[in-house]
Amino acid sequence: MSDIIKSDPRVHVGIMDARVVRFELNGPFVCRGREVTGGQAVAWAAGSVEWQGERCDEWLFVPKSAESTFTLLDVTIGKTYHWERQEAQTFGGQLRLIVEGDRVAAVNVVPVEDYLVSVISSEMKPTASLEFLKAAAVISRSWLLAQIERRTSDKADHSIGLNGRESADEIIRWTESEAHTLFDVCADDHCQRYQGLTRVVNENARRAVEATRGLVLTSGGELCDARFSKCCGGVTEEFHTCWGDKDFPYLPALRDTPDGADADLSDEVAARQWIMSSPDAFCHTDDVAVLSQVLNDYDCETRDFYRWRVVYTQDELQALITKKLGMNFGDILDLVPVERGKSGRLSRLRIVGSRRTLTVGKELEIRRALSESHLYSSAFVVDREDFEGDVPRRFVLTGAGWGHGVGLCQIGAAVMGAKGYTYEQILLHYYRGAVLERLY
Repeated sequence: MSDIIKSDPRVHVGIMDARVVRFELNGPFVCRGREVTGGQAVAWAAGSVEWQGERCDEWLFVPKSAESTFTLLDVTIGKTYHWERQEAQTFGGQLRLIVEGDRVAAVNVVPVEDYLVSVISSEMKPTASLEFLKAAAVISRSWLLAQIERRTSDKADHSIGLNGRESADEIIRWTESEAHTLFDVCADDHCQRYQGLTRVVNENARRAVEATRGLVLTSGGELCDARFSKCCGGVTEEFHTCWGDKDFPYLPALRDTPDGADADLSDEVAARQWIMSSPDAFCHTDDVAVLSQVLNDYDCETRDFYRWRVVYTQDELQALITKKLGMNFGDILDLVPVERGKSGRLSRLRIVGSRRTLTVGKELEIRRALSESHLYSSAFVVDREDFEGDVPRRFVLTGAGWGHGVGLCQIGAAVMGAKGYTYEQILLHYYRGAVLERLY
């Protein structure tokens, strides 16, 4: 691990980008020797950022005291997801305004520990059990520092972003977090939800971060890439099903049950049997008290996360696939599983039409192709109904879980916390063989 990670680092978080960024300085800030407060706006102008009639590549607003905060207006959250919306968000720390293509990017520079208080308040409610919040703090810190280390490494490949391979009959894509080159991480679901001081409504989140200060998960002397998702659906997934063609020993496919047994639902028969049933698991809960602690208000709009069902008519599915993939398949004849991960999540799906056939992957691309926003997960089976000749008029997708399923299952971990498990037990349940280590 690099020295920068061991020195109580700061993180640069990309919050939003727009042609015009409007914000409020809540208290005095200093920018290029000028003290300024109140409402402000900057705009992209001929490859520069314009503020108060002056143009430069970057404006940096530094708070004069810890009490000075800033509020960004019209921040988009849940970008491209079914809960997408805009809101005003308030942040501590510094505000950088820089050129990003033909837009202005607003970047918050903040100490890692302060960032984490907001992350675990944004990813779930800070009223959740303290042990669950401690576990969330450790994995968020681990993942973040792994990203910073990778980005600042001499070996960093800053060209990495959308990865994959394409041919006439196959499109396989996945997006890596290294897509960001002007800042360490973004503030939305692509990285970790970070909504500043807006979500910090009590002291539980702060206590959880302080109690675990500097603690990370490591494996083989390296920081763990500690992924997490909302609900695994009863079995967690391996890394390669969702991202690059590699795996990590601490991210296995396991049952979300007290024994944490190994699982393998890559076989089509086993996957269908699992998805069409509703087995016990930590994340199989309808406990309103627990869910209301884990899910923020907009997440509570999603209730059927453990097992779900989507029905499309032929016309709906045909129009959707044509729109999302930009190709005319004619009548959709079948959706054929080609490859599944060990949680039953599809990593390759063949779309068979009367005019063309195409295989799509990995899991997020499949979810995007079959929904206006995203299917809850790619762990689903397909049933075709109401045939006219060889053309089905109705497709029923029955699925399991919410998200990619890799690493910690947030709903499962919240249930574990409510049942009295310690944060160490929660972490070592989901990250098998990992080691807790304090960096600072």
